[in-house]
Amino acid sequence: MKRKHFIRSLGAGAGALVSFGSGASGTAASKSLTAPVGGEIRSDLVIIGGGMGGCAAALAALRNGCSVTMTEETDWIGGQLTQQGVSCPDENPWIELFGATRSYLDLRVQIRSFYTRFYPLSAQAKAALFFNPGNGSVSKLCHEPRVALMVLNSLLLPYVQAGKLTILLQTKAVAADPGADKVHFVKCRNRQTGKECVLKGTYFVDATELGDLLPLAGVEYVTGAESKKQTKELHAAEVANPKNNQAFTSCFVLEYREGEDHRIRKPDNYNFWRDFVPPLTPAWSGQLLSLYYSTPSTLKPKKLGFDPTGKATAGALNLWNYRRIIDHNNFSEGLYKGNLSLINWPQNDYFLGNIIDVDAAVFNRHVAKAKELSLSLLYWLQTAVERPDGGQGWPGLLLRPDMLGTADGLAQYPYIRESRRIKPVFRILEEHVGKENRKLVASGPAAEKAAPFSDSVGIGYYHIDLHPGTGGNNYIDFDSLPFQIPLGALLPQRVRNLLPANKNIGTTHITNGCYREHPVEWGIGEAAGMAVAFSLQKKTEPHAIRENKKLLAEFQELLQAQGMALQWPAELYK
Repeated sequence: MKRKHFIRSLGAGAGALVSFGSGASGTAASKSLTAPVGGEIRSDLVIIGGGMGGCAAALAALRNGCSVTMTEETDWIGGQLTQQGVSCPDENPWIELFGATRSYLDLRVQIRSFYTRFYPLSAQAKAALFFNPGNGSVSKLCHEPRVALMVLNSLLLPYVQAGKLTILLQTKAVAADPGADKVHFVKCRNRQTGKECVLKGTYFVDATELGDLLPLAGVEYVTGAESKKQTKELHAAEVANPKNNQAFTSCFVLEYREGEDHRIRKPDNYNFWRDFVPPLTPAWSGQLLSLYYSTPSTLKPKKLGFDPTGKATAGALNLWNYRRIIDHNNFSEGLYKGNLSLINWPQNDYFLGNIIDVDAAVFNRHVAKAKELSLSLLYWLQTAVERPDGGQGWPGLLLRPDMLGTADGLAQYPYIRESRRIKPVFRILEEHVGKENRKLVASGPAAEKAAPFSDSVGIGYYHIDLHPGTGGNNYIDFDSLPFQIPLGALLPQRVRNLLPANKNIGTTHITNGCYREHPVEWGIGEAAGMAVAFSLQKKTEPHAIRENKKLLAEFQELLQAQGMALQWPAELYK
């Protein structure tokens, strides 16, 4: 199919979506009109970045009457859940019942329903109380990325058809006019055609994976690791390092077909990666391409297992089952030749270079190296990994490019764990959410709970999980407490009409580790979209909502009415 240019409205105010060939299959609309060079699109809200936070912000604003334009620089909306390949969402233990916004819980229900409606399921799958397509051990809903994409597009489709939503795929922000304390417009460029258009709105949301709109719009931000002196956090670094960001990962999906040979060509730099020992402090467990790794919480070496037949591996975690997204036993006999597993492991974490605030050449070089690492891991699994029977390698491992909509079989965008972060009105510190740190600043029952925020706009929970960093540190992993999302962390100190919608909120290097996961990102984005809609309805602005107790109470009442819990249920603490 010939790739299309920008798609614009059929008439004044009509919404549309860019379609770019097979990679965009399942997109929310198929209309195709070409926007003229220098064209202009106006809407109440402009969202730069179509990840989970961007989609949640769009849906929140749309259901409350706003018009929205949303860009996405890849072929797929959905961010970490879809185009980054992490379709085994990192969630809290209570997610089947509570612990996220109603719309996020509904998203999970619809992903499950897609399988039960359209896939021929086995009797065991039909009988499951909470059906898990892959039965992966890391998540209660391990599924194919494209199914999540289909569901997200179905949620957005009514607004596209009604002319309320315009989605621009393969589109990247390249400039902005920040004015004094407000953004006036963002200039975007189609990554394939080079054509540009200007997006104007009353409000703007940065939902990019790396906080790319912040420098363009002149929003003050920080990057990397703060020091103990700066944040007084228990686990902060002794010396600040703005270039020390968490590893990113080029994910991919494998199928195992026993008795077949699907070995790839040996990657050019395979020998480098095969022999590579991560130069981390404290020390890594040995070679990166190994079944040993550093246990995140203790940093002691730990043995893993790998058997793509799915069998138990002598008491060790079988990595194949860890992020398995399709268990063929869940489906009618013969539907899948083999099981499918998402490869997002310690062995393909890339931390040899920082990709924030670097030029395009440096960014592309590190992404290429991360892809090279992932392909080297695949080749190692096919040819060299130790087998339970004493042999080496599993040649039946088949790379599945169709699962992620790419020619090379690797995810459309790296799985990003850390972004630029706004300098906020209120910054979330370890003392607010860290289990150990809370005991140093609070006493009695208060020490057993996260800090309460009177301006709460949501809740979340995950342990603080920092992967090895580009500054040479090993894992930083420890317990947190069920927490709230404060509105103040979504408000830049100076700019009044731009909000962050994901891991670019006002956390620190440390607290980002528990605010970056799927349901929390969704909740952040939804809160941002709601703040925009409420501000437009009340002819106010998000900063004023927080500053005015009456407005804040009214806003929080609206959030709760639309299924956004502001605090954890009391029963959780009994």
